Amino acid sequence: MARTTAKKKAHRSTTRSTKSPFEKAARVVLADAARSMRTLERSRAAAAVGAAAELAVASMESGGSIYFCGNGGSAADAQHFAAELSGRYLVNRPALPAVALSTNTSALTAIGNDYGYKYVFSRQLEGVAMPGDVLVAITTSGTSTNVLEAVKIANRLGMAVVGMTGSKGRKFAAACDIALVTPSASTPRIQEGHVVMGHAFCELIERAMFGAGTKKVAARSRRG
Repeated sequence: MARTTAKKKAHRSTTRSTKSPFEKAARVVLADAARSMRTLERSRAAAAVGAAAELAVASMESGGSIYFCGNGGSAADAQHFAAELSGRYLVNRPALPAVALSTNTSALTAIGNDYGYKYVFSRQLEGVAMPGDVLVAITTSGTSTNVLEAVKIANRLGMAVVGMTGSKGRKFAAACDIALVTPSASTPRIQEGHVVMGHAFCELIERAMFGAGTKKVAARSRRG
C-alpha cells in the first residue's frame, strides 16, 4: 500500500514539472500580449482615452448618443462596448444611449444587398444620428471601407468621431477627432489593446456621469 502511494506521488510530481507543448506555446502568446499592453501603457493611449471619454460624456449630457461600428472581431468589440454603456459596466445606474450598428441583421443585409456592403453602417447613421452624437469607429487595419464611409458620413452630419485602430491605421486615425491606437501591427494584439482601452473608456464615463450615484441622463431631443 505504501509503495503504491509513493508511485502515485512520484507520478504527480513528474506531471507537474513537465510542461506540455501547448502550455509552453500559451506562455509565449501570453508574454507577447503582456509586452504589447506595457507598450500601450507607455504610449499616448491614456490621454486619448481620457479625451474620448470626456467627449462622450459631454455628448450624452447634452442628449446625444454614442454609436459603435466595426467588422468581425471589431463588430464584437462594438457590441461589447455598447452593451457596457446601455447595460452597465460597474455601477448600477440609468441606461446610457449607446448603439452598435452591427446588430440589426435585416438592416445590414438589406443595405448590403441594395447599396453595397460599403454603406451598411453609414446608411444607418444617416437615418438616426444627429449633430453632437459620437461615432466610435473600429478598424484594426484602418482600411475597412464601410467604417471609413461611416466616418465620412459622421463628419458630414456634425458628429464627433473616436477611431480605434493599430499602428498601420495612421491615415484613418488622422481622419478622426480622437484616435485610440494600439501600437502594434498584429491583429490579435491590436484587438486586445482595443478591449483594454474600451473598458477604460466605459469606466471613465461611468465615473464622470454617476460616481456611486444615479445622476439622470439628459433626454434626447427630437429633430424639428
